[in-house]
Amino acid sequence: MVLWYLTRSTGIVALVVLTAVVVAGILTTLGWTAPWWPRFFSRSVHRNLSLFATVLVAVHVATTALDGFVHVGFLDAVVPFRSPYRTAWLALGTIAFDLMLVLVVTSALRFRIGYHGWRMVHWLSYLMWPIAFFHSAGMGTDARLGPVQLLGLLCLVAVVGAVIYRLAAGGLGGAGTPSPGRGAPAGAPVPVRSPSRGGVIR
Repeated sequence: MVLWYLTRSTGIVALVVLTAVVVAGILTTLGWTAPWWPRFFSRSVHRNLSLFATVLVAVHVATTALDGFVHVGFLDAVVPFRSPYRTAWLALGTIAFDLMLVLVVTSALRFRIGYHGWRMVHWLSYLMWPIAFFHSAGMGTDARLGPVQLLGLLCLVAVVGAVIYRLAAGGLGGAGTPSPGRGAPAGAPVPVRSPSRGGVIR
């Protein structure tokens, strides 16, 4: 019973934290700042929230696999459409988890694969969130509860609003090479533009 409650609670909280990760990532990419919110703090918040979300999802997957209430194994957590239990909805969670693993691994290797390669992979976060959202909406046993539905709606509004804001500020793909402190995702090395040559140097 404890594992089942952990599965449900970590799933709900993980969606909220993933929402905060996406919103914070968009604001960091835009270089958004305020007198009461330093730019470097945005990067730190985005990085720490990403780590927290990863831990939550890992606990969510582990408790689901260890709990005997449903027949979901560890292999089902990484191979979509394998489990007979709510196959389609569970597959969405599996795909979202696989995308998260790709993001975690490439972030750990970002200095080896290069900034541009890492950034291209990092756009998968825009695909991961809606997949995780629909998994939560269709899979969770608490999905029909009013407070949980309200929480999901708030998460949806937050992400859609942030994406609209990003599009209005220049599009998801960005406008060329990001300038120092602006347009570069958190934790990424920022290219430096040479005034004399008009080019970009490392």
